[in-house]
Amino acid sequence: MPFAPTAAAGAFHPCALIPIYNHKDTIASTVAALRAHGLPVVIVDDGSDEATRAVLDGLVSPEVRLIRLLRNGGKGRAITSGLIAARDAGYSHALQIDADGQHDVADVPRFLAEGRARPKALICGQPIYDDSVPRARLYGRYVTHVCVWLETLSFMLRDSMCGYRLYPLEATCAEIDRAPLPARMDFDTEVAVRLIWRGVPVRNLPTRVVYPENGLSHFHMLHDNLRISAMHTRLLLGMLLRAPVLLWRKRKRSAACPA
Repeated sequence: MPFAPTAAAGAFHPCALIPIYNHKDTIASTVAALRAHGLPVVIVDDGSDEATRAVLDGLVSPEVRLIRLLRNGGKGRAITSGLIAARDAGYSHALQIDADGQHDVADVPRFLAEGRARPKALICGQPIYDDSVPRARLYGRYVTHVCVWLETLSFMLRDSMCGYRLYPLEATCAEIDRAPLPARMDFDTEVAVRLIWRGVPVRNLPTRVVYPENGLSHFHMLHDNLRISAMHTRLLLGMLLRAPVLLWRKRKRSAACPA
């Protein structure tokens, strides 16, 4: 039984999507803030520990749905499960947001306003960092930015690694159905690149991102960087096959918006 009525065709009917793995101390406040903005919430528990499961059980309500994955399979697997569940429940869009308090929930109305105005677009958070950001993480992102600009032959996507974004579910789930997406930290970048390849427009929304003191990060420096490197190799090869179409679209955009 879906936890929300099916949306009418063409209607803007968003929900929030939170993947979680052991962030028991911050999830309740994140859910409360999202509900204050009127959003129903889909939480995907990616095999969390017993203490986190107990907190999540207490959050379930008619407007907060919990999907429980028995084993930890990675952020990408959790988000994919949530996107499909949101689509099947009749939502038109899913606002992905982290469970650890990094993202500014005050910007939810801005994401929703962009999505309502441009329902076919992927609305991506463009992080504005404060001094809490680890310098190695900050500089490392620029390597991925350059790779993504090559993979899409455009500067359309300003930051492909930010996990604060509004997905148009019809196009996103169609891409999931076409070919599986990565299960772990390489998900955010690959899904954005593949949606651009699909012809989905992108809007970049500046938003404040913080790294909470004593925050729990699940980024594995060695393994996740190896996965990301393999992903970029795969996407760069994919770009070569799609280069004529990407260049044609770029030329079409330039003609539509002359300097």
